[in-house]
Amino acid sequence: MKKSVQPGLFEPPEGEDERTPLAERLRPRTLDEVAGQRHLIGEGKVLRGMIENDKVPSMIFWGPPGVGKTTLANVIARTTNARFITFSAVTSGIKDIKEVMRQADEGRVFGRKTIVFVDEIHRFNKAQQDAFLPFVEKGSIILIGATTENPSFEVNGALLSRCKVFVLKGLSVDEISDLLRRALKDPRAFGGKRVEMSDDLVKAIATFANGDARSAISTLEMVVLNSEEADGAISVTADCVAQCTSRKSLLYDKGGEEHYNIISALHKSMRNSDPDAAVYWLARMLEGGEDPLYVARRITRFASEDVGLADPRALEIAVAAYHACHFIGMPECSVHLAEAVIYLSVAPKSNSSYIAYERAKKDAMERVAEPVPLVIRNAPTKLMKELDYGKGYRLAHYAEKKIADIQCLPDSLQGTEYYSPTNEGVEARIAKRLAEIKAWKSELAKRRGPGASPVPGP
Repeated sequence: MKKSVQPGLFEPPEGEDERTPLAERLRPRTLDEVAGQRHLIGEGKVLRGMIENDKVPSMIFWGPPGVGKTTLANVIARTTNARFITFSAVTSGIKDIKEVMRQADEGRVFGRKTIVFVDEIHRFNKAQQDAFLPFVEKGSIILIGATTENPSFEVNGALLSRCKVFVLKGLSVDEISDLLRRALKDPRAFGGKRVEMSDDLVKAIATFANGDARSAISTLEMVVLNSEEADGAISVTADCVAQCTSRKSLLYDKGGEEHYNIISALHKSMRNSDPDAAVYWLARMLEGGEDPLYVARRITRFASEDVGLADPRALEIAVAAYHACHFIGMPECSVHLAEAVIYLSVAPKSNSSYIAYERAKKDAMERVAEPVPLVIRNAPTKLMKELDYGKGYRLAHYAEKKIADIQCLPDSLQGTEYYSPTNEGVEARIAKRLAEIKAWKSELAKRRGPGASPVPGP
């Protein structure tokens, strides 16, 4: 039986091919024309079977720009027996959604299936997404959403649980190169004109596209339109390609998942003492438009959390890099951040300060908030002195070994140890000093005798 096609869906109007962007003119019409995504639509794969058998469920296509999310919706529209409707997250309101849902409910009574495609579904607010939910639940519609953002964060949980998520991957250089070669021969592309272009130049455009098929096709169109035509052929030169690929558009969303992925990569590369990887992720952030002060703040945190007392200078360098970024900004401050990132990467590592604070925080939050021991309270007034504030306090500077025999922790926490130094870098010396301090305190306890305590709290 011949499949019905939604009239006009995704199709350019007749006679407007030359005015339609090349990427749209060449949009695949069948699964075999789709570049990449073999893990989903290769022979024997589940998604391919669903589409070919017209049994698609509600689903979300998640992936970076230009990898085929809308293209797969186009293919489904061409092969399905269902009524196929598209929504724009920018122009469609709840009223529009409810009207289409009403029509879908009516169609369901007569056995007609409705597929609703929502491009950039992450741009729909919660109320708009909620409007789809009851109709997905009772089967009035099959929802297909497309998103560049992690659906775990951007799609209503109840709606997401009723959809199958398919993850689309960025295309490889070889996949995009094959796509470009097919485009050069496709009569829909350049009106049958012969385009002469070396494989090296095709690969250069494929590499520049960074996994984005739409970007690759658009760059190819720009290159061809700006090349000289002679003797019935268009000759593409290396100079023309270089001019059209002079600035790479990095996949980086300052407010989205990629932002968190890359800052995580930067942190973990520094933590793993890999300066090359760390500088690479730094460049990805800065060249993608990230605020250098944000990066500098994260580096400053890292200096204490992951390097800490193994190299106390790390914090100085991180703070200096922050001030340099504040003074001069991008692009000049990139070198200051690179210096800090490299220093932090190769520095000895210790997270003992972080662990000490987390241990102390747990006690501070979960245990009874005991009063400060009287001996270490300040006594600026006569009344406070009469109440024994500061009574028995001894200034450590004048005590033997510079350690006074006084109580500094609340009673219930006496003897608790939060800080455990490592033997990395400078902290090895700190560990030795701390061991000496503990030994001397132990000696003081022996002098006091069994059961005695330092100058106590209240």
